[in-house]
Amino acid sequence: MSFDRLINNIVDRQNPSVMGLDPTLDYIPDSIKRDAFREKGETLAGAAEAIFRFNKGLIDACKDVVPAIKPQCAYYEMYGVAGFETLHRTIQYGKENGLFVIIDGKRGDIGSTMTAYATGHLGLTQVGETRFPAMGGDALTVNGYFGVDGITPLTDVCKQEDKGIFVLVRTSNPSAGQFQDLKVGDRTVYDIMGDLCEEWGEACPGQYGYTGVGAVVGATWPQQLSELRARLPHTFFLVPGYGAQGGGAKDVMGGFDKRGLGSIINASRSIMCAWKKTGKDGTDFMEAARAEAVRMKEALMEGIGTITR
Repeated sequence: MSFDRLINNIVDRQNPSVMGLDPTLDYIPDSIKRDAFREKGETLAGAAEAIFRFNKGLIDACKDVVPAIKPQCAYYEMYGVAGFETLHRTIQYGKENGLFVIIDGKRGDIGSTMTAYATGHLGLTQVGETRFPAMGGDALTVNGYFGVDGITPLTDVCKQEDKGIFVLVRTSNPSAGQFQDLKVGDRTVYDIMGDLCEEWGEACPGQYGYTGVGAVVGATWPQQLSELRARLPHTFFLVPGYGAQGGGAKDVMGGFDKRGLGSIINASRSIMCAWKKTGKDGTDFMEAARAEAVRMKEALMEGIGTITR
């Protein structure tokens, strides 16, 4: 399944991290914005072009360090049609450079609507006699609150097209516990959602023991991360909250199995904005991003050791 390809990338690079591409214009060096605005005007199209050029530089700088990228849809949708085009261009450029692409959309619905989300982000869209990839992602983050009715359309596409999903289980935000920590009998809501990931994943078995149904579990909750790793032996974790949100390498060690597999750790601002700490004007943004990606890799691998299949 899809996460077998992710695992292969992780092992090949000896790095379980994903570079989040959640850019705002404030994150982008002035020189990139000036060039984009000169070409397309100080417009939505100009902003979207600046974002793509920034993303392209980040991918070029880090493609041999990180195994995956994770663009967050909201940062592109805010620029309308031009933003959607930049999201698509970013996904395609990442895949052309051998990166696994996780689309962070947190989609959730049922029936034909969820099928449309799955088809658009992960699958192939039928037009006449031909099927076309729309966004072309390798995995999608989803909200499992609708239950199996909102998951089956996704797992159907995952099986057909070799793709994966990450279901929200224990998110990294401070107020997550308002709902996720509530008890139903002797289980928390996040335990129940995690158990369902194990159940739903049976439809998408993988070569290395992990299914195509993963879970989002935040780095900001290290105890719960460790507990869920033991509870969910076949569920691969996407772990946000590292770096700018407060999570560190020691906090995420509980998300890995004995092989060093089981989790991929997301960092966004700490890599994208690394150039702001160099005291320069941003012309070194690629070098700064790469240095931060390498620093993160080394911090993680110091705790893991070696990652094997």
